[in-house]
Amino acid sequence: METKNIMIVGVGGQGTLLTSRILGGITTKAGYDVKLSEVHGMAQRGGSVVTYVRYGDKVNEPIVEEGQADVLIAFEKLEAMRYAHFLKKDGVLIVNDQEIAPMTVVTGSETYPENIIEELKKNHKVIDIDAMAKAKEVGNTRCFNVIILGVAARSMDFTKEQWLEVIAEKVPPKTIEINQKAFIAGYEG
Repeated sequence: METKNIMIVGVGGQGTLLTSRILGGITTKAGYDVKLSEVHGMAQRGGSVVTYVRYGDKVNEPIVEEGQADVLIAFEKLEAMRYAHFLKKDGVLIVNDQEIAPMTVVTGSETYPENIIEELKKNHKVIDIDAMAKAKEVGNTRCFNVIILGVAARSMDFTKEQWLEVIAEKVPPKTIEINQKAFIAGYEG
């Protein structure tokens, strides 16, 4: 199998690391060689977080190069815009319709760009979702990242049952049910 490249981008505290652990778990369980790499930019202060997940028959390095991502999962709109150039020509961008203002916007030295999703759709295949609203419907706003993963899972080669099994293995035991419910909401939504 040709190597598949997935990127997860967001802001510190949005659950990118849990999401990458679930992705790493499902690809490993399927028997693929998997490489993960996480890049934190002041994550604890709301800074950018990027995780690369590469899997296939033989993966030599963990970093996804520009123009090579099959799937880009963005937990925040500005992060989607910042990393969209990593997508392959036929890659898919899953974007959470959420704004988290970076410090430059908070301090007033810059403004948050408008119409990000519309701009991204001009050049990329984009699936956008208001994962926070969906998470409220599910009953727990902290699981919005698993909802987004459910949406992204539609663009990957694993069954819903495989995802649910790995989620049960990777999340804290008391959160298995809500995380599986969140995943299904994204996957079937």
